[in-house]
Amino acid sequence: MQVMEDISRFVWGPVMLALLVGTGVFLMLRLRFMPIRKLGLAIRTAFSRKSGGDGDISPFGALMTALAATIGTGNIAGVATAIAIGGPGAVFWMWVAAVFGMATKYGEAVLAVRYRVRGADGRWRGGPMYALEHGLPWPRLGKLLGIFFAVFAVIASFGIGNMAQANAVSGVAGAYGVPPLVSGIVLAVFCGLVMLGGIASIARVTSRVVPVMGGLYILGGLIVVALNADRLGAGVAGIVRSAFSGQAACGAFAGASTMTALRYGVARGVFSNEAGLGSAPIAAAAAKTDSPARQGLVSMTGTFFDTLVVCTVTALVIACTGMWQHTDPSGAALTGAALTAAAFESGLPGVGRIVVSVGLAMFALTSILGWSYYGEKSIEYLMPRRGVVAAYRMAFCGAICVGAVLPLEAVWHFADTANAMMAVPNLICLLWLNKVIIDATRSFFGRKKTRPP
Repeated sequence: MQVMEDISRFVWGPVMLALLVGTGVFLMLRLRFMPIRKLGLAIRTAFSRKSGGDGDISPFGALMTALAATIGTGNIAGVATAIAIGGPGAVFWMWVAAVFGMATKYGEAVLAVRYRVRGADGRWRGGPMYALEHGLPWPRLGKLLGIFFAVFAVIASFGIGNMAQANAVSGVAGAYGVPPLVSGIVLAVFCGLVMLGGIASIARVTSRVVPVMGGLYILGGLIVVALNADRLGAGVAGIVRSAFSGQAACGAFAGASTMTALRYGVARGVFSNEAGLGSAPIAAAAAKTDSPARQGLVSMTGTFFDTLVVCTVTALVIACTGMWQHTDPSGAALTGAALTAAAFESGLPGVGRIVVSVGLAMFALTSILGWSYYGEKSIEYLMPRRGVVAAYRMAFCGAICVGAVLPLEAVWHFADTANAMMAVPNLICLLWLNKVIIDATRSFFGRKKTRPP
């Protein structure tokens, strides 16, 4: 256990976080801040019903599948943990990482569509592994890096994308008297039935669940913030002030420094929106689109909605209610989902905990569905033989049952390590092929300017 924790802490140390944020800064500068300037266009494009070009699902369906995987326990428990350990200032650095993460997510989707291939079954396949293999000037090295990425993507799909989420669902269900094994079996059966339909089925489910559940969670959070509007200004000021000065959290986390706030804010932001990890472009590659840049615009809104909207709602609720400074009856600092639930409950007595519990369960469910697709496409890349996908689906559903009943501290550390290993080849891909991203962007916006009215 300690060994896995030490490895996870090392791979998610300052070097990895600097590489992730640094890649976003580099792409943002190369794109001349286009992700910020064109955010309004990106949001309109994401919700447009129009779709053209080849693909298996609509651009909106691809976005919802990606959001399904990213909007999960990190939005509820991860943000609270960052605040508990790093103080409110962690939220500021989470915002900074998300802004530059939009450029990263844009570049990932552009490369995914640019280098996607049609499989023998007629469906599209793409992601960092294909961009590495077909984009790098050294095919053997590209193939090796693609395999490296796919292996760790499969591992991550079983860890943070499966067992960790199933454990969160069983924890919520257990609070209402449902045995963990029962919740695990029900969850496995439901996910298995959805997975049988492939990406089209997953997209249909996520396109309905994610907007509804996300909307209800945001609405509940905004109500709490509105009821504490007199403390909103102080809460936001505290977030900005402690980002640069540090502010002591209570209990075991007393003495949070500026560096602690920066580290945990960036880390939790990346964990939540997955910008730079290379997972979301696997879904983007299946979108019906006539331009890599168009899908890039759609995909980058995922980072905006995940971190700058959902995570921000969680953070503001905690900051406005002041619950991050409270302790439980034993004197221990509140953290994780317990902190978020306490903050919502203080603003909406009798309802707040239910909002968080249901939100946590539904976000975890959709995360499992999204990651099942990522893992499936990664296993197809590694072993493109008939029967492999069916075996993966059976193993994946079995892992849901295991995750629901076992303590998962070791799984969390192992999954965090797998995520970091995914990021390495993906960042190489983004940096090496940055000119492809820029050329696709210039071509798209140049075409828009010359298009007749």
